[in-house]
Amino acid sequence: MAGGAGMSDSSDKSAEVEVIKSRKLEGLTIPLKQDVQARNISTYLEHVMLVHNALPELDIDEVDTSTTFLGHGFSAPIIIDSMTGGTDEATVINERLAQVAEELNLGMGVGSQRAGLLSDSLRESYSIARKSAPNAFLIANIGGVQLRSITLDDVRRIIEMIDADAIAVHLNPLQELIQPEGEPRFKGIYSKIVELVRSVDIPVIVKEVGSGISRDVAVRLELAGVKAINVAGSGGTSWAGVEKLRADNSKAPMKSRLGELLWDWGIPTAMSLLEVRRSVRVSIVASGGLRNGMDVAKCIALGADMCALAWPFLKCAAESKEAVLDYARALIEELRAVMFLVGARDVRALKRARYHLQGPLLEWFRTYGGV
Repeated sequence: MAGGAGMSDSSDKSAEVEVIKSRKLEGLTIPLKQDVQARNISTYLEHVMLVHNALPELDIDEVDTSTTFLGHGFSAPIIIDSMTGGTDEATVINERLAQVAEELNLGMGVGSQRAGLLSDSLRESYSIARKSAPNAFLIANIGGVQLRSITLDDVRRIIEMIDADAIAVHLNPLQELIQPEGEPRFKGIYSKIVELVRSVDIPVIVKEVGSGISRDVAVRLELAGVKAINVAGSGGTSWAGVEKLRADNSKAPMKSRLGELLWDWGIPTAMSLLEVRRSVRVSIVASGGLRNGMDVAKCIALGADMCALAWPFLKCAAESKEAVLDYARALIEELRAVMFLVGARDVRALKRARYHLQGPLLEWFRTYGGV
């Protein structure tokens, strides 16, 4: 972390806050109102086939979706992934998401909390999560790039902001590269992660935001001491696409050109998950384009400990708490149904479920999968 007494109180601080608020609002409205999903790439989960068990020797009501992750019990291996904060609109979204996380005992992450550090008035958009979910497992969030400019006291403020059970550091070189006001400066970030792990008393999770984690990065993160890795592969929402559209609005033609070129950049979720699982022993969260309980089941069978979803929950939260609740319940029941059909009584058994790889995922695995 940076030295000194904290973040700058310079005269342009209010202008910086307004820029962040505007960016956070666009980060909500663009995925909700425009098509920024992957175009010519997928999660590769369609190339994973779970093997049907015609004689499962259990009743559907015996299937137990509960699990434990980082010492906390969950009703299902599902996290409402980091999405938003830093705007008034985000307060409503996070409140609804947190209420459902509390009611169903799911995990939840908040969006990057830099805005909450810069402005006390924006803290509520994050702190509402803990107020609405006093018992849920909540994950704080800060960008890897921001570790260069904030102090350990700032990190503690981020954790205290939501009384977090864990803190996620998000790595987003692609997004920073295309973002009109981005900071594509990642030199020294690894040492900052090492320092963070040694300095906080809650688990540190490192996550991508839609371009995936490779085996090489995963090994380095395990050596750094992180407790979990969220692979966040490609095939879902394209943050290159989101930033390309923001660049269009900002009249930044080169940024827009890069966003168009790199719209589908990244490692597909299933491929990233297999790479990481075969490279490290730390806990793994699968995310990136997951949409239903079948996707969750496949990721658990491939080696994930938890699964995280963002865009589907965001769509529901923009509508109502009830829509979030309905979707979350459906997700759990879909997972339960697939577990029954592969004969998995619990999540541990699902981890041992047989599967076949097909198509390009199989071709990749034959060449590179044997770590």
